[in-house]
Amino acid sequence: MKTVLVVDDSALMRRLLVRILTEGGFRTIVARNGADALEMMRSHRPDVVTLDINMPEMDGLTCLARLMEECPVPVVMCSSLTEQGAIATFEALELGAVDFIHKPDGTVSHSIYRVEDEILQKVRAASRARLRRATGLRQRLATARQSAAERKVPAATSLQCLVVIGVSTGGPATLEDVLVPLPADFPGAIVIAQHMPAGFTATLAERLDRICSLTVAEVTGMTEIRPGQVYLGRGNADVVVARRGQALTVTSAPIDAGLLWHPSVTRLVTSAMAHVAPERLIGVQLTGMGDDGATEMVELKRRGGRTIAEAEETAVVFGMPKEVIARGGATAILPSRRIGRELSRWATAQSGRMAI
Repeated sequence: MKTVLVVDDSALMRRLLVRILTEGGFRTIVARNGADALEMMRSHRPDVVTLDINMPEMDGLTCLARLMEECPVPVVMCSSLTEQGAIATFEALELGAVDFIHKPDGTVSHSIYRVEDEILQKVRAASRARLRRATGLRQRLATARQSAAERKVPAATSLQCLVVIGVSTGGPATLEDVLVPLPADFPGAIVIAQHMPAGFTATLAERLDRICSLTVAEVTGMTEIRPGQVYLGRGNADVVVARRGQALTVTSAPIDAGLLWHPSVTRLVTSAMAHVAPERLIGVQLTGMGDDGATEMVELKRRGGRTIAEAEETAVVFGMPKEVIARGGATAILPSRRIGRELSRWATAQSGRMAI
């Protein structure tokens, strides 16, 4: 039985989370703040930590940094659904947290049971996750931000290919690995379905835009797809490719309740195949739990498109890419930091052809 350390300054939140996790098959221990958590870590060595961000004495970010340095462990952050909460959440992911849970009602959430299934899924995934160490990460991000600012130039004039990316747990850091190496004149466009709730994808898009040579934006309405652009699906919605006249577009659509994860990789890849020739499509399946988009990635490869599945050695959770590989749907299997280079090579090979 896996042990979870629940860290929250609210006695009510500790009690609610302990009940959910215990009923879900976990052994639980609790801590009231970051300092208390560090002591509990040394004596109990839990398998997973759920960590509140806003706490007195030692806040969640400070505690997380200490945990990653002294006794690395999979951590799932508990975040309020505010702009400040979103910023702090991504700082936590940069420090090494595996994933996050958003509290429906803020710091003390009386309706935490609304996300009970999400809590159990994410804690189970975290218990099997591969930790990404944050060593040198802040310096790498600072260098990437400066480099991106210097390199952002007008993109290619014609769209040569479309890349569709599916990603879930561990996605923000993995997307950095994939997108940062791409040059500003990348002749394709990229559409991303990152499983994430509403309120967080805008912040993620802004953070990626600051460190990438390509322009990254959240999809909020119908937008013409242009080369050198990255379109991130809005949380709590689906992102789909369509045609408007001769123009290829991307738009945000209400979620399909028949699908489990959102933004849906299944729906993104299906819509892309309906409007773009397979030889102009590249599918990329990155870290995450479940099998969202696996069937569609396999079908894309069968039709003559190319696909990349992230290798197990870098995947935080080797669920989504594993399904594509197991079903024979991967043209290439690559660690995250080699995917951008391969995308550039494949896209450049399309240059000189008529636009999509």
